[in-house]
Amino acid sequence: LNLPQFVQLMETFVGEDVSLPTVKRLIAFIKEEYKQTEEEKIEQLEKVHHISRLAQRKLLLEALFEKWDNNASGFLDLEEVDAVLSTFKEGMEKEALRKAKKHFCSRYPQLSRAGKLSPEAFQIFLELVASEFTGDEDEAIDNLVEFLTRSVERSHEECLQSLTRRKWLHSIQQAAETSGARMEPVYTAVFKALSQDAEAHGDNKKISAYIALLEENQLSPERGQILLRYVACTADDAPYVLNQILYRDMKGVSFAAAEEGKPIHVPRVQLHRNIHFWNYDRPVEERRGSFLVLPLHDARWRVFGVLGLDTLRDHCETTIFLTHEISFYQGVSHAFSKAYHHVCTQENFLQMTATALDWLYPRAPSIHAVITYLVEPGKDKTCDYALCKVITTDNTGQKEIHSSPALLLRKENLLR
Repeated sequence: LNLPQFVQLMETFVGEDVSLPTVKRLIAFIKEEYKQTEEEKIEQLEKVHHISRLAQRKLLLEALFEKWDNNASGFLDLEEVDAVLSTFKEGMEKEALRKAKKHFCSRYPQLSRAGKLSPEAFQIFLELVASEFTGDEDEAIDNLVEFLTRSVERSHEECLQSLTRRKWLHSIQQAAETSGARMEPVYTAVFKALSQDAEAHGDNKKISAYIALLEENQLSPERGQILLRYVACTADDAPYVLNQILYRDMKGVSFAAAEEGKPIHVPRVQLHRNIHFWNYDRPVEERRGSFLVLPLHDARWRVFGVLGLDTLRDHCETTIFLTHEISFYQGVSHAFSKAYHHVCTQENFLQMTATALDWLYPRAPSIHAVITYLVEPGKDKTCDYALCKVITTDNTGQKEIHSSPALLLRKENLLR
């Protein structure tokens, strides 16, 4: 039992209206009767020490990952990390590095093929490297972290930029967790993060952005097996882009980005002959600017859509997306992917709940009402989570799905 579980067990055992002397007698009884052997004490201490050491290592490696991932892309380049590690101890550990990389590639085939390291994969990769060294593994990890920390230097401005960008990415995940299984708050958070970054770190660019998801083409199969449906976009582009469909036989580089699984950057669209323009009202001579398409990957590194950005609404001469901007936009696409699948899981849960209730009501006619809640993060430090009311079912089985869900807070002390 951990501490909260132990307290809850004791509270349940003594009941709600127990007197203080009774509680004190119970505590005295447990103190006297609970016995622990020396071996159990040592085993428990070792376990606590081990858990503490792993938690410290995790925090250390997360901080190192963030220092390397300065543009908050969510991934590091495997070959870049490998190249730096190959100089560790003046190249004396190259064989250990080769073995670790071989183990890693067999364990994470999708990431290794893409040449990417997620925060979790980065930690496992370094642990594999350390395990190939002779001597103590903890000491080897510490030496690797110290070496990799020295290998990358960041200015104060770069650190502030990275911190700001991470806050914006966090807001996307937060939107998903507090959305009540709706995608609209997530779309809003994504476009807000993109526009804020373009303003703060992109020389105040005016950007358009849109999200398109891959679907099986059941409308016109002769035009290709799959299509891209534009499900969200920045407000000014909605009349032209929202709910549009891009088929394979139409102009565009979005399908190429989806198939290759890599971003495609067109610095000057006016010089490219394969760009599809949704806004037909814009004169040909004004179709100038940069265009960027980023694939959206799921947890298994399969592409399920694209995130597109352009600067056609910006009339400045130089509106090319820079490398640090593209890296951050990759971070946004990664954050959106996590948020999207979080909401999809919630939607699946609600569908399953609705089906279960349809099955339950005819078999249990005495049910008066059923209320379904989703767990959401708390708004402040005093409230670690809240319960969000999403479905209410009356005694007839009639369901009401709440579009503006009501929150039940822990401080209200209901269903504690």
